[in-house]
Amino acid sequence: MSQLLEGKIAVVTGGTSGIGLATAKEFIAQGAKVVITGRKKDEVEKTAAEINATGIVSDQGKLTDIDDLVKQVKSTFGLVNILFINAGIVLFSSIEDATEEHFDRIMNINFKGSFFTLSKFLPIIPKGGVVTLLSSINATTGQSNSSVYSASKGALNSLLKVASTELAAKGIRINAVCPGPIATNLLASVGLDNATIQNFASATLNKIPLKRFGKSEEVAKLVTFLSSDDAGFITGSEYVIDGGTNVNSIIG
Repeated sequence: MSQLLEGKIAVVTGGTSGIGLATAKEFIAQGAKVVITGRKKDEVEKTAAEINATGIVSDQGKLTDIDDLVKQVKSTFGLVNILFINAGIVLFSSIEDATEEHFDRIMNINFKGSFFTLSKFLPIIPKGGVVTLLSSINATTGQSNSSVYSASKGALNSLLKVASTELAAKGIRINAVCPGPIATNLLASVGLDNATIQNFASATLNKIPLKRFGKSEEVAKLVTFLSSDDAGFITGSEYVIDGGTNVNSIIG
């Protein structure tokens, strides 16, 4: 049985947990050689060994790290067929209380880092290459206390439209995946206590028409499809995967 990504070289930023890890595993299962990145050396090395990937320590919020990442990937593999720009953070604040540090920390990783990861990898992505950006339904929803995070994802979606036009001339496709409520440990990683996380989860669950949280593996399968030749006529598109959350019916 043929594999969707057989013989491809893939890079997954933020590939040590959650959607990034699930996607790296799915890429490997579909025949790709995979590079994962992360900011913590121990996590990167441990995860890479467990899933049989190449691990490179890299902070998407630092342009020098992105430069080093591209150099290492080019030196080892020569090119990249698939780039999944997944690394990102979630932090919450009201508009009134948001500090410059809060703004810069989110934007430096989620948008600036994503922008320059794309820009700096392009010279080693050949014709037929595919890029996927991890966005969010927050790019188009009005969730309270998420102004900077939502703006960072909205910026990614705007970048997608321009990039799809520019990259088409190079024979490179680019799309965005916009998850809604996915069961990951992302909220715990930003310092919220268990009670707060449980309250948030309960309130969110009531807004999901399918009455469950999505799985990282489900997002991974969507990213894998978009990265494969089966999606060869798809570019510049935003794919929402949220259990119907974005429908937000007024009655019923």
